[in-house]
Amino acid sequence: MATHRVSAEDVIDAPSDRAYAVLADYRVGHPSILPKPPFVDLVVEEGGVGSGTVIRFRMKAFGVTRTMRAAVTEPEPGRVLVETDVEGKVVTTFVVDPTDGGRRARVTISTDMEVGGRLLGWLRRRLVDRLLRPVYLREIANLETVAAGRATG
Repeated sequence: MATHRVSAEDVIDAPSDRAYAVLADYRVGHPSILPKPPFVDLVVEEGGVGSGTVIRFRMKAFGVTRTMRAAVTEPEPGRVLVETDVEGKVVTTFVVDPTDGGRRARVTISTDMEVGGRLLGWLRRRLVDRLLRPVYLREIANLETVAAGRATG
């Protein structure tokens, strides 16, 4: 089965270490930046900060609510955080690279997922792109607000 990647990236006015800390904190930080909708909730099943965390979350899109479970790893602690769906079909990667001496951060969120081929696969790729890319840009903007210490609203 083919794999498709959806990605968004932006530079935020927040220190890279604080941005990463928000992403890695699945009890308070990460849930606070998730755009609602499409995210409905996020529950920590194990751990809570970085590698070893297991989460369950729900997303509502196109009138359907889907529940997913994911295990969190840190291939490069402080820089790369990965959520892998327990079924192994969806992998979301968060990369935080310091810029301007660490005062700002380039944040990339990308998701690799299995999609079918032919017409159904083509349609699924287009729908996923239209849904997730704007959501990831909103998530990065929310991350900037939280990591910079500004109130969300």
